[in-house]
Amino acid sequence: MVSDLVTGDAVVLGLRPARLPSRGLAILLDLAVYVTGYVLISVGLTMATASLDDAAQAAVAVASFLLFLVGVPIAVETLSHGRSLGKLACGLRVVRDDGGPIRFRHALVRGALGVVELILTFGSIACIASLASARGRRLGDVFAGTLVVRERVPGTRVMPVPPPPPWLAGRFTGLDLSAVPDGLWLAIRQYLTRMNQLDPQVGAAMAVRLADDLVARTGAPPPAGVPAAAFLMAVVHERQSRDAARAFRPSAVGPGSGFAPAPVPEPVPVVAPVPYVAPAPVAPVAPAAPAEAPRAGGFAPPA
Repeated sequence: MVSDLVTGDAVVLGLRPARLPSRGLAILLDLAVYVTGYVLISVGLTMATASLDDAAQAAVAVASFLLFLVGVPIAVETLSHGRSLGKLACGLRVVRDDGGPIRFRHALVRGALGVVELILTFGSIACIASLASARGRRLGDVFAGTLVVRERVPGTRVMPVPPPPPWLAGRFTGLDLSAVPDGLWLAIRQYLTRMNQLDPQVGAAMAVRLADDLVARTGAPPPAGVPAAAFLMAVVHERQSRDAARAFRPSAVGPGSGFAPAPVPEPVPVVAPVPYVAPAPVAPVAPAAPAEAPRAGGFAPPA
C-alpha cells in the first residue's frame, strides 16, 4: 500500500507506511539496546550510591530510568532524523505527515507516549492502535503528527525501449513533438517495454490507439505502410535523440550551468618586419703624434 502524502508545494509523495510486524521488530531491537544499557548503568549506580539513604537511591533510580528509556530514545530520533538502531536495521524511518524530517518536538511526543504505549502496557495499546489505523500509526504518531515509512523498497527493473527498424532511422527528424504531453509519452513507453507480454490482438489494438493519439498531437499525417508499433518506436527514439542533443550541445554550457566556458585567447598583433640597414663605414682615424717630453730646465728648488 502506498500512502499519497501531499506536501506544501502540492507535490504528491508515494510513501509506503510500515506495518505492525516490521515496526514491532524495530521496537524490540531498540528496547533490547536501551534495556541492556539501563541495566548496566543501574548496577554501576547502585554500587556507587550504596552509602546514600533510601530516598537518594530511589531518586537516582528514577532519574536513570527516565534518562535511558525516555531521554535516550528522544535524543536518538532527533539527532538521526527518525532512524534509531532498530529502524535502521529494518529499513524504517519516522517522518512528518508531509514527508519531511522530524524535529525535537515530534520525538518528544512520541517518546513520552511511548512510555505508556510500549513499556507500561507491554506494547498492547500500540498494537491495537496500529492495527486500527489505516497507515499503521500508534498513538504517539497520531499526537505527534508523524508516520513510520519503509525506506528500503524493492526496486523495479527499468526496461529499455526497443530500437526502431533501421529503415525508419532519421525519418521523423522534422516532426513537431512539442504538443505531446508527458502522460502520452509515459503510456507509449510502458506499452513498448511490455508489448511482448501482451496478447497479440490486444497489443496491436493498443498500438493503433496510441499511434492515433500521437498523430493527432503532432498534426502530421500517419506514414503509409508503417506498422503502429514501429512508428511508436521511431518517434520515441527521435525524442530521445533530441533530448540527448539538447543536453550535450555546446550552448548548454553557459552562465546558468555549473561549467565555465574555456577562455578564448586574445589574438597576437602581427608586427611588420623592419628591413635591415647596414651600418655606414667608419673612416680610420690617424694615430696622434706622440707628445714631446718637457725639456729639463736649470731651476732647482730651494734647499
